[in-house]
Amino acid sequence: MTSEVRIEGRVFVRAAHRRAVTPERGTVVRVRRYEVALFDVGGDVVAYENACPHQGGPIGEGFVESGTVTCPWHAWCFDLRTGTLTLGDFARLRRFDVHVEGSELYVAAEPVEGSAW
Repeated sequence: MTSEVRIEGRVFVRAAHRRAVTPERGTVVRVRRYEVALFDVGGDVVAYENACPHQGGPIGEGFVESGTVTCPWHAWCFDLRTGTLTLGDFARLRRFDVHVEGSELYVAAEPVEGSAW
C-alpha cells in the first residue's frame, strides 16, 4: 500500500488504519505540515485540523459525545458532521477530505478550501 495516492488531481496521504479511529475519541495524525484529528461519526470518518479556531486548542483531545467534540481548553463545542460551532454559526473547524481504501484511511494533503472561518 502506498503512502500517497492521487484522486481527481488531489494528493491524499495515508494517515491511519480504520480500526484506529473509534466513536469514543479523536485520533490525531500528521498529514504533511498539518496535525489532523480524525473522528468516527456514525461509521464515517471525518477529519479536521487539530486546532480549535478559538485559541488553537487540541480539538482531537476533546470530549466526544453524540456527534460533537468539545475543545479541552475553553469548552467550545463543534458538530462533527459539519465542523460548525454548536452555539452559533460564527466559527468552524478546518476540514480535510478522507478517502478509505481497504482498511487504510487517506487524508487530503491540504484542507478543503473555504472550510473554516
